[in-house]
Amino acid sequence: MKKKDDDGVLRSHNNKWVLVITFWTFVMAVIFSIITENLMNNIDILAAFIILMFIIFVGIFFDIIGIAVTSAEERPFHAMAANKIGEAKYAVRLVRNAGQVSNFCNDVIGDISGIISGGAGTTIIYKLIERYDIKSGTILSIFVTALIASLTVGGKALGKEIAIKNSEQIIFHFAKVLNFLEEKFKITVLSDNKSNKKYN
Repeated sequence: MKKKDDDGVLRSHNNKWVLVITFWTFVMAVIFSIITENLMNNIDILAAFIILMFIIFVGIFFDIIGIAVTSAEERPFHAMAANKIGEAKYAVRLVRNAGQVSNFCNDVIGDISGIISGGAGTTIIYKLIERYDIKSGTILSIFVTALIASLTVGGKALGKEIAIKNSEQIIFHFAKVLNFLEEKFKITVLSDNKSNKKYN
């Protein structure tokens, strides 16, 4: 009977998470798309390329975080957490919520970065066509799209190796940032749960 109750609680929690993450993905995608589009339309081609590279880098960076959190284990952080090291306690929190963290980093940020980088690439193509009076933008469009795809896939492939080999260090440093935000600015990115109370 307890097993059925636990399954029901789990399904309810998962359904709530799906609704929350779907809503915030929509909001974030709209906001970042508007900001990026307005920004890209009011700068020169070189600056637009720099912003495009930054967007691709953000996607790769969060992909590394998402992979690292699913690869890391709690054990290395337990002793530090028991000694009241806040970053270690936050690292444990990240690992114990690996599914949600990975979903946010890999899927939400990753997909939004992909969409925005595609839009930024389109803006760059139009700027190049207008600047150099290119009659047919087909080849240019193919080249820019292929460049974005290759940099994204190649960067994530490299990032995956880094994330797997250095998962504990990456999660600890990421936990430092989140712990700082929580302590100094009272911004709770990932709420605590009862399973972590034994370290308090």
